[in-house]
Amino acid sequence: MKNHDIIKVLIVDDSLLFREIISRGISIDPSIKVVAVATDPFDARDKIIKHMPDVMICDVEMPKMNGIEFIRRLLPQYMLPVIVVSTISDAVFDAISAGAVDFLSKPNAISPNAVESFILELVEKVKIAASANVIKPQMLEQRNINSSMKNVRNKIIAIGASTGGPQAISVILKSLPQEMPGIVIVQHIPPVFSRMFAERLNNTTALFVKEAENGDYIEPGKVFIAPGDKHMRIRRFGDAYKVECFVGEKVTGHCPSVDVLFESVAKEAGNNAIGILLTGMGYDGAKGLLSMRRKGARTIGQDEKTSVVYGMPKVAHEIGAVEKQAALDMIPNLIYKVLS
Repeated sequence: MKNHDIIKVLIVDDSLLFREIISRGISIDPSIKVVAVATDPFDARDKIIKHMPDVMICDVEMPKMNGIEFIRRLLPQYMLPVIVVSTISDAVFDAISAGAVDFLSKPNAISPNAVESFILELVEKVKIAASANVIKPQMLEQRNINSSMKNVRNKIIAIGASTGGPQAISVILKSLPQEMPGIVIVQHIPPVFSRMFAERLNNTTALFVKEAENGDYIEPGKVFIAPGDKHMRIRRFGDAYKVECFVGEKVTGHCPSVDVLFESVAKEAGNNAIGILLTGMGYDGAKGLLSMRRKGARTIGQDEKTSVVYGMPKVAHEIGAVEKQAALDMIPNLIYKVLS
């Protein structure tokens, strides 16, 4: 991981307008310096060698080679943190799978407010990416687990994640059989993308995955992703659990907040729950995971080596919220052991 006073950034985009918007916008922050801009991946490759940037901001749709293929070819040679900036499309998840650490949707260039919000968020993501652990996709293995588990109907699994989370969540869910307890997930992700993320997981795993809606019953084999602009909590009704999604102020800096979900799981499910806190900057979810453990839940934290950003699970570990800390590819096996 890198830790510099000045973060050197390379911007790769075939649009002159967006190169200017991004370059001028993020350069206002004194800790960021745009060392070069490039119009396509071949131009970018030469400028990576010349300027040795700390972070690359890259478009998806570009001439000569798309951003996804560029990232896939780049990372084996240069372990460079990449933030994908693109139009709203599930192609960003292909970029994440290729090794990008984060993504952001392009704003409406004629809306000053949209551009300002975009720049503020991008500056924050650049700072996070500068210290991110770039993980080659082949390091993240899916391990199939034995599906002969005890009755899972009254159990529930709650997962929280931020930067690096989409890939980490995908690795875990692809390893789980359909017979799993119901799963609820808070991933810090913009609206619209949360639905796309759920649909993508639904198409690539054995589980039924959807963006959560009020009143959804949490049942075995089903996974619910919190909407990108709403908090999610659970309520118990007899032997069943239901989802509640609601608009609210940010909690621990986020909406949806992992803490909101975890606190509700601690209250409603107690020792029938498993809590898992994955990669991400900050401390959202740490206190909620501690509440879960105090109520008898089994708790798991992702380790530093496989975390893109070892922030949230680190804080949780430090305050005693994590019962077991594990590499990402071992978490499915830990879940199985708890349920066996």
